[in-house]
Amino acid sequence: MISRKFAGRSLQTRLALAYAAGIYAAGVFVVVLVAVPLAGIDAAIPKGRPSASAITETGPGISLPQLLVGSAVALVLLIPVALALGWFVAGRFLRPLRAIAATARSISAGDLHRRLDLGEPTDELTELGHTLDDLFARLQASFDAQRRFVANASHELRTPLAGLRTLLEVALADPDADTGTLRSVCQEALALGEHQERLVQALLDLASGERGVTRRDALDLAHVVEGVLTSRRDQAREQGVDLAEHLTPAVTTGDPRLIESLVANLVDNAIRHNHADGHVKITTETSGPHVALTVVNSGPVIPGDQVRRLLQPFRTLAPERHGRDGYGLGLAIVNAVAQAHQATLTVDARPEGGLSVTVGFAHGLA
Repeated sequence: MISRKFAGRSLQTRLALAYAAGIYAAGVFVVVLVAVPLAGIDAAIPKGRPSASAITETGPGISLPQLLVGSAVALVLLIPVALALGWFVAGRFLRPLRAIAATARSISAGDLHRRLDLGEPTDELTELGHTLDDLFARLQASFDAQRRFVANASHELRTPLAGLRTLLEVALADPDADTGTLRSVCQEALALGEHQERLVQALLDLASGERGVTRRDALDLAHVVEGVLTSRRDQAREQGVDLAEHLTPAVTTGDPRLIESLVANLVDNAIRHNHADGHVKITTETSGPHVALTVVNSGPVIPGDQVRRLLQPFRTLAPERHGRDGYGLGLAIVNAVAQAHQATLTVDARPEGGLSVTVGFAHGLA
């Protein structure tokens, strides 16, 4: 019961009691260290017989009862002194912690741009402040990215919906619309619906990658790539892009659906952002404790300082190509899935044009 009441007190009260107990224990130790030897010396001298080695001095001495009473009074007076000193020391110790808590409370209330900015001296509380500053910076970046993503996703979803509504309104407003016209409108509506479906699926893939890995199975990247390439060869042939692969066993562990989405987006991105008579080469290999998937494609020359921009959602370097075949989500999905699997992602712009993308996973048998 006593320990429960003690645990319910404020931190300053508990620290003050701990410091007071330490100060009081030190006082008791000093009193005992002084009084016990004096009491022993007094008890060793017979009454009425002075010690042979005693030095005669003038003035009254201190008897044992007086010494014990004085010690008891000193110990009693030490209690409030120890409590006051403990409360003072605890308050000084907790003052910077209270400042950290107040500033953190203000930041968490919505002002994510503020920082603690603790300076010298460098101690445990300063390190805590720096850790919190880093945490707030990551939270701010995450919230900013989330707001941008929601705004961009809303815009991307609103555009095809507005187009579909306009298409249907024009068809309904035409009094001379015949069966052929209505069939054409329905085909356009289906195409817009497929566009929305692909966009929503891409958003779901991105959200799944950012959520993280919920299952880990052993899989061979070579088999995953083979399956993806089988379904993309006709598309590549239509665009005049040559697909070449050099696949060796590359066993890793991860979420099969997410890794298939990563491979599919890399291949789709390499085919889509290419040119006639272009090429795409996909390689899987094992190197020590790591396995790697590399996709190299020809295409337009990309400035080196713009490569990292492509990893952000809804970011493209060629807005005129951002239509039904692309949403600016391909490499963003790849980046999210790679981070979820703690894989390394390297994206390099090729001097002759196109990209070279390598994703490194941990070996599944390591």
